[in-house]
Amino acid sequence: MTDPLYPSKPRPGDLVAVLSPSSGLPGALPLPYELGLSRLQDDFRLKPVEYPTTRKMGSTPEERAADIHAAFADPDIKAVIASIGGDDQMAVLPHLDRTLLRTNPKPFFGYSDNTNLLLFLRNLGIVGYHGGTVMVEFGRPGAMHPMTADSLRAALFTSGEYELTAASTYGDVGRPWQDPRTFESEPEMEPAGGWSWHNGDRVVEGISWGGNLEIISWLLMADRAVLPVGAYAGNVLFLETSEEMPRAEEVYRILRNMGERGLLQQFPALLMGRARSWSFENQLGPQEKAHFRRQQKEAVLRAFQQYAPDAMVVFDVDLGHTDPQLVIPVGGRIRVDGPARRITVTY
Repeated sequence: MTDPLYPSKPRPGDLVAVLSPSSGLPGALPLPYELGLSRLQDDFRLKPVEYPTTRKMGSTPEERAADIHAAFADPDIKAVIASIGGDDQMAVLPHLDRTLLRTNPKPFFGYSDNTNLLLFLRNLGIVGYHGGTVMVEFGRPGAMHPMTADSLRAALFTSGEYELTAASTYGDVGRPWQDPRTFESEPEMEPAGGWSWHNGDRVVEGISWGGNLEIISWLLMADRAVLPVGAYAGNVLFLETSEEMPRAEEVYRILRNMGERGLLQQFPALLMGRARSWSFENQLGPQEKAHFRRQQKEAVLRAFQQYAPDAMVVFDVDLGHTDPQLVIPVGGRIRVDGPARRITVTY
């Protein structure tokens, strides 16, 4: 994949589709969703268009695929944005019309379970955008994070290079979306500590591949939306973990299995997202959070030392389920400059 296709970008005033290719949570939790829609309209000056399953809980894979087709085929729709993630988008992929999507490329924004559609589009040669769901990033309580908003604005409206920067503070502790008081103030943040570099003695530039680690493990099990390993030679890998907080041993095992498949060895560089270390089901304290993140890092290094010891690894990049979030092009160009400690993506 040498010449990625960057779809044309929307302009202020354009229509954008808001879809739920995974879960119809906007119907169950309207507060962050309505806030996200209002920011799309008021702050980004885009006109969101909903589809039949956008707010529908329990929609079928066929119904969600039909919404994807309708959004991509409509010439008036200039971008497609996911409402949120979920856990069964893989079941949508067999119902997608490759020819329709390939001939009507649009910028697609989403992450987590939307890794499925992003990698599906990548296989069609279409660059997608890992990040920016309506309910989470656009619907952030209090205000959008400035770093998230700047990255999203650049990815949505501009083309060209964008330099990522390390956050000085971050957050991953949530508050209930059912409670209106949640949206009266911004989330609490804590010191971020910057990026951490391993083998950062060279410059790597290549096409990106990756997304949520748990979803990628499922795609590998189903042998879906994953090309033969040689297709990724020289690419830049990026990975992140979700609020389900997989144990360090599970992270290692997934990466080990990728190594056994010959996959890890294809990537001269990895951007590893800051590990989510709190959830409503697993409410860790400060010391426990630090220990969890340290174990996650050790698991990644253990796998790479076994299978790709020369790869450059950058830890704690803000590209996943933590706040702020920086958008990563999927199938787009990334330059990782170890000596200069700089990461540049092409939107």
